[in-house]
Amino acid sequence: MARPRLHSADALLDAAEALVADSGRAGLTVRALTARAGASNGSVYHAFGDLETLLANAWLRRARQFLALLRDAVDGELTAGDGRRAVQAAADTAARLAEQDLRAAQLLAALTRDDVLTEGVAEPVATDLRALDRELAEELRKLARAVYGQADRAALDVVTTCIVGLPAALLFPDIRAGRVSPRTRRHLAAAVGAVLDTP
Repeated sequence: MARPRLHSADALLDAAEALVADSGRAGLTVRALTARAGASNGSVYHAFGDLETLLANAWLRRARQFLALLRDAVDGELTAGDGRRAVQAAADTAARLAEQDLRAAQLLAALTRDDVLTEGVAEPVATDLRALDRELAEELRKLARAVYGQADRAALDVVTTCIVGLPAALLFPDIRAGRVSPRTRRHLAAAVGAVLDTP
């Protein structure tokens, strides 16, 4: 019996990402994935063990890409000594990711970390997802300290609204549709500014 032809992990992750971006989580099945990637069922199970772990890996790959973009933007503004501009830059990260890699942004707009951190995910991947949460939380604390001089609950709530809540409400519909308009980005910047100005 011939061994199944193996495909690169990245090719399978790319195919999973495209399926979720096109059809949502329900569109990601082993059959659809193997058809999209031109791979065998064996390739999927050999590389990732199961579909849930594959999806978590796809999301984690793009979340790391997002966090690297966010850090670069935040560090650049904080080096210049401007905490408010750092929050604005962090809020705009999803739009910048969409400019660089629309499929990556669409995957993150389609699924949250809670959607992919399921009981079926292999523990090493689940550990990496939780570690990424902690890294993002540290960025939020850094921004809260830069703007408010402290990272208490109230300061963190404001920064989280600016960086998580507002982009999800304003940018994600555009990202899902395949194009972020300059007007949406201006609206986001205005909304972030208004939240930061609220006593």
